[in-house]
Amino acid sequence: MPKDPAFEDVSLPLFPPGDETEPVSAPSRRLPSYIKDHRIRLRTRFMDGGAAAMPDYELLELLLFRSIPRRDVKPLARRLLDTFGDFNRVITAPSDRLAEVEGIGSSVITDLKIIEATAHRMARARIMLRPVLSSWDALLDYCHTVMAHRETEQFRVLYLDRKNILIADEEQAKGTVDHVPVYPREIAKRALEISASALILVHNHPSGDPAPSNSDIQMTDRVAGALAALDIVLHDHLIIGKSSELSFRSAGYL
Repeated sequence: MPKDPAFEDVSLPLFPPGDETEPVSAPSRRLPSYIKDHRIRLRTRFMDGGAAAMPDYELLELLLFRSIPRRDVKPLARRLLDTFGDFNRVITAPSDRLAEVEGIGSSVITDLKIIEATAHRMARARIMLRPVLSSWDALLDYCHTVMAHRETEQFRVLYLDRKNILIADEEQAKGTVDHVPVYPREIAKRALEISASALILVHNHPSGDPAPSNSDIQMTDRVAGALAALDIVLHDHLIIGKSSELSFRSAGYL
């Protein structure tokens, strides 16, 4: 049976001029009054009280209003949360996993990925070209924003200059739910290429537990050895869990 154009997934700007109930294409149907009133109430609550005044499913609704302007999106918001667990995991979910959720089309996926990229960009801006030691809390916030809610392991290297200013943040590798390949020689080679004097290793544990495995400890020792031969300092290795992190330096592993 052909799709009703009033229920199609239509991409809109995140903050378009005028009311989102205005027609975006022809033919289109007028938004039912109960949905229109609900959207107005949510938008008013958000503007008056901010995100803290809204549960996750309502914040998701606000995002989905822009992607799906012609139907009630509350069931879809709840479906996303039931599938992925919380707001952060919805935003950071892989595109192919999002596409498996009933009611999700390319426009919704695109808009969610824009939100994710924006959050990463804003968090990264707080630490780039700044001394790491005096921006440590911002660095941890960035690592959690980018990595804490991923379903697979990711390994990043933060390269520092002689003043411990962050000059590069690069993804070294992606892996599975419990393993990511790391190549110490490639890390050392890249450090020489950009004239880094020190670095910090960062990877996440999708299980949520930041405790290091034996392979994490052994890999860190290999990287530290490769760097030491070049007079490059390994400041730390951070393991990012869902709500906490572990510092190899603080825990005595370095």
